[in-house]
Amino acid sequence: MAGLKFRVLLDSKNKNEIFRDILISDSDNFESFYRAILKAYAFSEEQMASFYMSNHNWDKGFEISLFDMTFGESEDQILPAVMNTSIIREYIQDPDQKMILVHDFLRMWMFLVELIGVESETPEIPKMVLSIGDAPSEDSKSQGDSELQFETESEMGDDEEDEFGFGEFEDEYDY
Repeated sequence: MAGLKFRVLLDSKNKNEIFRDILISDSDNFESFYRAILKAYAFSEEQMASFYMSNHNWDKGFEISLFDMTFGESEDQILPAVMNTSIIREYIQDPDQKMILVHDFLRMWMFLVELIGVESETPEIPKMVLSIGDAPSEDSKSQGDSELQFETESEMGDDEEDEFGFGEFEDEYDY
């Protein structure tokens, strides 16, 4: 057994660097890791979440969900794994393995997780070993912050372009 040290960076709009280093046993599961991340950032455990295995470009790959979300899907579908039954070492493929954690699918808190070291110390429970930057309040990001915002026709001026680069135009049709 070994201890895995992960850097967990909060992806935020402000330019302040906010991250936590967490040391966890390689035989622990993703749910334990998830709860350690929430504790490190003082976030609640009342939301849905998923880890996504990632590559060096931070592309989302295989999903590891907090809960079993299968509802009669066909057996040939690739279904997400579940955090409490997924052992971390079974998903580590690179010495700098990357993952994305999405917490609260309405507020879309995104954490970029990267393996930064393997330690001889194997902690009994996950522990935060470094904390840089002040974590924002979980409620500081309003629901829907990540959604696209569209202007209504009445909010757009006559000579303004819409989000697709088109201005007002006239046609021969009456609406």
